[in-house]
Amino acid sequence: MKEIMKEGTPAEVIEISKQVGDAHNRDKWKWVEPSVWTERMLTALEEGVKGGKWFALMDKVYSGKNLKASWEKVRANKGAAGIDQQSIEAFQANAEKYLEELQEGLRENRYEAKPVKRVWIPKMGSKEKRPLGIPVVKDRVVQTALRNVLEPIFEKIFAEHSYGFRRGRGCKDALRRVETLLKTGKTWVVDADIKSYFDTISHDMLMRDIKEQVADGRVLELIEGYLKQGVIDGLDHWEPEKGTPQGAVISPLLANIYLNRTDHNMSSSGYEMVRYADDFVILCSTEEEAKKALTEVKMKVEEIGLILHPEKTRIVDATLKGGFDFLGYHFERNTRWPRNKSMKKLKDSIRQKTKRTAGKSMKCIIDDLNRSLKGWFEYFQHSNGKTFQMTDKWIRMRLRSILRKRQGRHGRGQGTDHWRWPNAYFSGLGLFTLTAAHEQARQSRCGNY
Repeated sequence: MKEIMKEGTPAEVIEISKQVGDAHNRDKWKWVEPSVWTERMLTALEEGVKGGKWFALMDKVYSGKNLKASWEKVRANKGAAGIDQQSIEAFQANAEKYLEELQEGLRENRYEAKPVKRVWIPKMGSKEKRPLGIPVVKDRVVQTALRNVLEPIFEKIFAEHSYGFRRGRGCKDALRRVETLLKTGKTWVVDADIKSYFDTISHDMLMRDIKEQVADGRVLELIEGYLKQGVIDGLDHWEPEKGTPQGAVISPLLANIYLNRTDHNMSSSGYEMVRYADDFVILCSTEEEAKKALTEVKMKVEEIGLILHPEKTRIVDATLKGGFDFLGYHFERNTRWPRNKSMKKLKDSIRQKTKRTAGKSMKCIIDDLNRSLKGWFEYFQHSNGKTFQMTDKWIRMRLRSILRKRQGRHGRGQGTDHWRWPNAYFSGLGLFTLTAAHEQARQSRCGNY
């Protein structure tokens, strides 16, 4: 694919001859798209740009190398077709042509995003469903290219306690921070929930925050175009007045930008907040401090047009029975285990794989089970040991019930079935044992995340 514009020096970037200062800084930004973020731009990112804002970014968005790299990311992520019914495979068949068309459309300011397709997916632990917006493949490519340009700019200013949808950070880092704070005595917890977060983001306030860092008018127009992108749900078609659709490539970044001001306000007030997207907790030393923290965070989110869910937001003492849930775990009385919804999801998956009428051999059933168990354990391995003992016992009961059925007997595995098919029988068939894996993990990691 030919380049239409040459890579040039971004306008208004401070003239600095030196490269990014040291190996640490280069390693810090190793995840950025190299076709966009040259050594010169990374130096400007570290040292600051003239006026504190970034100009002349649009040519970085539509550069051929950036669009090609963005397409490769979209292709790797797969995903369903949008309203135009164009699949990843169909785009790939003429990728070079489509990328050139996108580049030309963006360069000549003719590009317009198509409406997103609204789909509804089950909401874990609820009868409600969660809305997702699926953009067409071409829009996903452009959004990825835009994210490649914008993400480092905002990553530089994001708060330390924000962990969701950020490079080099994840759920385990957030959980590790929560555990550390609990151990230091911050056991009074503001367990907060923002009501319909992604659907209630104010476009005007979000653009205000973006404009504090970005001054390229065409890039700003591109972002606004995505915020006002139409939504098609069956026969219904509308243009949203607020929110950013879950499912869009750019949405997680925009969501983090929107809460960044609140993040820094809470930190400046001395509160220990741990946030993953719209899910956050504030850990305090006393009940009085927790009450003040709740009052302040409620005021801060209301200032940007958000509402804390009145039924799901509360203050708890983590040293007492009841505790709180965060990122799939339940924290209570100096220990943690998978929250009820997480256990239900695992058991529902196991039930599907261990039906008594299953026609597979026991070895095949166990091999299928192991794939689910290993992935689940990787995330929940820091739970209280009793979790694994009880789960192992329940899984073997399910397997013994299959064997009973094959002998023409009714009911679930019990009584003498433990002698007929002892634990060693299933171990011999390769069953992944959560209890043994937990013990091994404890010895090798000393109980740390």
